Amino acid sequence: MTKTPPTIRWGLIDRAVALISPQAASQRYAARIALGNLRRAYDGSTKGRGTDGWTTSGKAADAEIGLAAPLLRDRMRDLVRNNPLAAKAVAVLVNSLVGTGIRPRAAGADKALNKLVDDLWARWADQCDADGHTDFHGLLSLAMRETIEGGDVFALRVRRPRSAGLMVPLQIELKEADHLDAAKFEDRAGGARIRYGIEHDSAGRRTAYWMYPDHPGDAAPVFSRRFESVRIPADRVAHLFERQRVQSRGVPWGTPAMAALRDVDDWQRAELVRKKTEACLVGIVFGDDETQQSIAPVVQDADGNRIEQFEPGLIAYARGGKDIKFNQPASTAGVYEWHRVQLHIIAAGWRVPYELMTGDLSQVNFSSSRVGLNEFRRMVEAMQWQMIIPMFCQPIWAWFCEAAFAAGLIPTADVPVEWAPPKFDSVNPLQDATTDLLETRAGFSTIAQQIAKRGYDPRKVLEEWQEFALLADTMNLIFDSDPRKVSRGGQVQSQDPGSLDGETSKPLPDPSQA
Repeated sequence: MTKTPPTIRWGLIDRAVALISPQAASQRYAARIALGNLRRAYDGSTKGRGTDGWTTSGKAADAEIGLAAPLLRDRMRDLVRNNPLAAKAVAVLVNSLVGTGIRPRAAGADKALNKLVDDLWARWADQCDADGHTDFHGLLSLAMRETIEGGDVFALRVRRPRSAGLMVPLQIELKEADHLDAAKFEDRAGGARIRYGIEHDSAGRRTAYWMYPDHPGDAAPVFSRRFESVRIPADRVAHLFERQRVQSRGVPWGTPAMAALRDVDDWQRAELVRKKTEACLVGIVFGDDETQQSIAPVVQDADGNRIEQFEPGLIAYARGGKDIKFNQPASTAGVYEWHRVQLHIIAAGWRVPYELMTGDLSQVNFSSSRVGLNEFRRMVEAMQWQMIIPMFCQPIWAWFCEAAFAAGLIPTADVPVEWAPPKFDSVNPLQDATTDLLETRAGFSTIAQQIAKRGYDPRKVLEEWQEFALLADTMNLIFDSDPRKVSRGGQVQSQDPGSLDGETSKPLPDPSQA
């Protein structure tokens, strides 16, 4: 790209020096130009004809989001409802980020306590939805969808009485981003303040959220809705959103692609109308019938005004001459390539691979698809561990442990936890399984890590394996999957790897009798 020419002016001093010593004036002017170029090291910061119309804003992230977020949410939800590309992008992101669920596993030093907490969680997760529609994994999926479409979502802790019949007296209620009273601003004594509906103390920590009990866009009668926001302490709220700057709220994930989606949608409609119009008009007859002034048959409204219309197989008549010319629809060469480029731009704005968003696999091979998926998976893992787990899953786990401790079900409310995101489906299962096996045998990972990577609980898997091995031994059955009996190469083991000094193998103990 051509650099912007220097704009260093030849000043009065330069003219005076040039009269005495032209060489010194030349060196001085060259040094001034070099100094000016140093000040303009970034082409993007230059001002001139090339950057005219490039308007920017130096506002804080919250100020920009506060003004744009409501309209961005409305437009994104409209796109997801009516645009198939936006709907598919949201589905791909939700399925990849949370899938069938991000599963917790108690990871304390007390194994018995871990098992007790895990069993309690499994029973509570089935009834944790305050609306009674789904389980914890369904809530997580819905929360992620709301975050992608609306920018953020709020999970509220709802304490229930023991008479409610819940194993753990706690449920979770989701609130859309619209519930936050973003118009509430207030400065309080002691340095506390409310900005965009979020209350902070003097140290900048969140202390409360001001939220509408009813959705502002609810269609319920006005007299039955509550329009005044109420204060909800921050320890009752888990706020899920993506932080791209130092900000308090998020924006819809497809915001960079929103205008492109709309433009492509409008273009597709216009192109479709053009093609339909061309297909309707077969030809034009040039005759001497003075009564035929327009398209036949002539349709008029109640006031006698002519209504122009197109319909399949239509032939138009024109004044003068006696000839007919048939319509020839215009060529559409290059449309597919142009359209594919636009879809690539949209996919980049959504951070979704083009092939996953469109289902078009015609331009990829095995290697290129794996490279693209690897980068997408790194982004997914970063979002899981930097956003979803710490901002949504971990607070709910803390609420669960606190409620279980208050109900006398566990001896402590401080129970460490490990989270297992859903596994990625393998493009080449045999190759990936071989790699996992080599990593485990080399000591780069453990069996528990490999099991957890697939979305399972290692302890439960090993317990099931122990029970199966015991049952197989009692029934004198040998399977290739049993490394105690069969080697990796498929040969019968001459000695049980678990036995010592040539001792014969013994059945594993029954875990139920332990």
